[in-house]
Amino acid sequence: MPDTALAKGTRPEGAQSEADAARKVREMFSQIAPRYDLLNHLLSLQFDRLWRARVTRRLRHILDPPDALALDLCCGTGDLALSLAAAGKARVIGADFAHPMLVRAKEKSASASSSASHPCIQAISFFEADALRLPFADRSFDLVTTAFGFRNLANYEAGLREIYRVLKPGGTLAILEFTEPPAGFLGSFYRWYFRRILPRIGGWLSGDRSAYTYLPASVARFFRPRELASLLQTVGYSDVDFRVWTFGTVALHTAVHPS
Repeated sequence: MPDTALAKGTRPEGAQSEADAARKVREMFSQIAPRYDLLNHLLSLQFDRLWRARVTRRLRHILDPPDALALDLCCGTGDLALSLAAAGKARVIGADFAHPMLVRAKEKSASASSSASHPCIQAISFFEADALRLPFADRSFDLVTTAFGFRNLANYEAGLREIYRVLKPGGTLAILEFTEPPAGFLGSFYRWYFRRILPRIGGWLSGDRSAYTYLPASVARFFRPRELASLLQTVGYSDVDFRVWTFGTVALHTAVHPS
């Protein structure tokens, strides 16, 4: 069970408040943006591609209608937003508060739109926005997704309430996030790799070891799947469900804004 103080939101080393935590996270991800994609694919052994594809398949029915509107929150360099846009006719918006991440996302979107035949790729818009204070009207989106970004919010409950605000009644939230695997050989191997090897490789390639020390520490302090499901229910979401994948190392949570 996470410490109750830490469970309120991420707290990078040295952060004294929510505002300080948010600033440190923004600076951290801005610093590693140039090598973010390379390190994601390398350090996850390419599983990150599989996870995003699996999320997109599960949400395809929401993305099919041409009038649907989807928000990929904490979108980073845009991989999930691009996957969502290619899967259906929905308009997709990406939002992140780290400007260098959005620069890379826009470059990738422009490259995809010039080479892909799917017209929805061209419709992606990216906004620089704080997940706790979104610049969107109430009841705007049919779908809100976030992949490996929710864990970095300075206040988890406030983030869920803000997503609830911008979701339409009947709209779906999907959170893909790392989680600690159960005890046993695979769990022990994962923790050894995640805490000992990953920070060294990530630090060497990115030039910022602190960011890749923060990653396993933040996962260790984050909610377990049943705890996050409980918080979703407390905030008011219905049809809360989660699926754990890849030996218990990632979880997809889905929930619905009640009609």
